[in-house]
Amino acid sequence: MAFADTFFIGDAQSLSPPGMLIEPLLIAELAVLGVATGFLAGLLGIGGAMLMVPFITIILTNRNVSPDLAVKMAIATSMATIAFTSISSARAHHRRGAVRWDYVALLAPGIVLGSAVASLGVFALLKGSYLAIFFAVFMSFSATQMFLARKSATARQPPGTAGQLTAGGLIGFLSGLVGAGGAFVSVPFMTGWCAISIHHAVATSAALGFPIAVANALGYMISGQGVSGLPHGALGYVWLPGLAVIAAFSVLTAPLGAKTAHSIPVDRLRRAFAGVLYLLAAYMLYKGLSA
Repeated sequence: MAFADTFFIGDAQSLSPPGMLIEPLLIAELAVLGVATGFLAGLLGIGGAMLMVPFITIILTNRNVSPDLAVKMAIATSMATIAFTSISSARAHHRRGAVRWDYVALLAPGIVLGSAVASLGVFALLKGSYLAIFFAVFMSFSATQMFLARKSATARQPPGTAGQLTAGGLIGFLSGLVGAGGAFVSVPFMTGWCAISIHHAVATSAALGFPIAVANALGYMISGQGVSGLPHGALGYVWLPGLAVIAAFSVLTAPLGAKTAHSIPVDRLRRAFAGVLYLLAAYMLYKGLSA
């Protein structure tokens, strides 16, 4: 096999979407992105969409994929990688007995349903500028609550089965629209409404990332069939070359992030998570206002 054939997908002479160049520098960039994504997934239970979506968007746009399609493919590819990082991260947290599998079991059915509604229908139709602004406001509120860490005199009673199924549906739906692993909703929900410690909430969120990612990724693959302008290497909206490189490196650093999470004091971890929420809120606000 010629050297050019190793790093080109499609027509090696074209820089248009049908001829997506996969040069060594791009592989290195995606590898660094995967390392950072995996560490954040283990540390904070997030999928890393805050990092992946803007960078993958830039990469695809620079390779002549239309901006609107590049954003959708970045979201879909980001979500697909979470299926891999969540397994690695959840295993590391499980070894420390931190995952609340009872909450995973109650939230997962709603997550799958909410994810299907988002990825199979709304994602393909919605521009999302107003929704992005709403997310920014919501995440800022959640981050403030976590940063202040106000505790009530009596712990709240966790929601019943119906309440957790509804919460799971909301987590899956919102995750499907922004390509995130759901921690920006699930961690505040579990710490604020279910009286779960931040360490257990982060660990449980990592485990919830798997059903979120699988349900949404399948929806993106199906809803993206037949879309014009997709580059070679795309399965629906999911960009397989980017997925492969990012996932391969992210699974290596997710356990390190999980180990670090359990060595950080609760208040510091809570504030670190709040800081990430603020950054994600700022990014969503920017996307909403600039759309």
